[in-house]
Order: sequence, then C-alpha cells, then structure tokens
Amino acid sequence: MPRPSTPLLSVDLIVDTALRSVDSTGDFTMPGIAAALGVRPSSLYNHIGGRGEIIELLRDRAMASVRIEADTDTGWADTVAAIARSYRDAYAAHPRLIPLLTTHTVRSRAALAMYEALARAFDTAGLTAPQILDAITVLDAFVLGSALDLAAPQQVWAHDDVTEPAFTSALDHLDDPDRSHRAFESGLAALLVGWGT
Repeated sequence: MPRPSTPLLSVDLIVDTALRSVDSTGDFTMPGIAAALGVRPSSLYNHIGGRGEIIELLRDRAMASVRIEADTDTGWADTVAAIARSYRDAYAAHPRLIPLLTTHTVRSRAALAMYEALARAFDTAGLTAPQILDAITVLDAFVLGSALDLAAPQQVWAHDDVTEPAFTSALDHLDDPDRSHRAFESGLAALLVGWGT
C-alpha cells in the first residue's frame, strides 16, 4: 500500500488535538488523541514520544504567546510587569491547562527563557539568588491564579443575609466586569513594591 502524500501526523496536529481535549475536559489521553486523529496510539509514541513530551509541547504552545521584553531601557519593574501581564493572558486562554502543567517539571525552552528574563530583571532589582527564586515562585502562583480567576463565573462568591457586613459591602462590587483585571493590577503593583524594597 503506498504511503499517503500528506503525512497523517505532525507535531502541530497532535498538540492541537491534545489542547482541544484539555480545553474541553481538563486532560488528554494517548488513546483519545489517536482516536481523534484516526491512528493507533503506537503511531503517536513513534512520532512524538509519550505523554510527558506532549505536556511540554502544550506548555510550549501556551508560552509561545508570552512576550518577553527585550528593551534594555525599561526598568526591571516594567519588564516584570509586562511579562506577568502577557503570561496571565496566555494561560487565561487555556485555564484547564494550568493544573495539568503544574504536575510536571518545566522543561520547555520557551518557559525557561521567560524565567531567565525574570531572573535577570530581579537581579537588576538587587535580589539575591534565593530571593530571585522566591520572587519567581510567587509570581508564578499569582499569575496562574489570576489566569484561573479570569475563567471563574461572574459570581465568584455567594452571599445571603447571614454574610458578615464587611464582606457583604465588598460583594456589592462583584458585578464589576473589571474585577479580575483590577485585582490583578493591584496585586502586581503590591508585589513590585515589595520586591523593590
């Protein structure tokens, strides 16, 4: 039987299929991807490797839209803020990818390039090596949590007549469509002040 003129599999096609599965169900399986592509699971393993390789390719796909500031004239805080905003937006597009990625060691070159840019910025701010690692860890948690917040329902918290008054007063602003963005910018500003002291 002659080989097809167009290959049945490509890395992009496999990653596209895995990402669609993650976006809809929160995960993917090798047999599920194979079935969606009309191939045998062994073909996936031969073409791309195993589950871990696909997860890192998914991380690469998400990280591809993260803009890393190359302008050396901006200050460290502007660099960190720009990366954080872009990083949040990239993962807000695929929030169900976040839990999957956090269970695997980061090997993606695109992700490691972002962390290198952050490390250089924090070094410029005068942080020590352990402080840089702490700052990157905190920024990761904050950005990924903020990306998940963008995917949350409009009414994040329910309240009734037994809810305490201070929280009830705060919840009067829950319908503000900019709540997630405002909270992100407020938290980012607080973090930048803390790292700059």
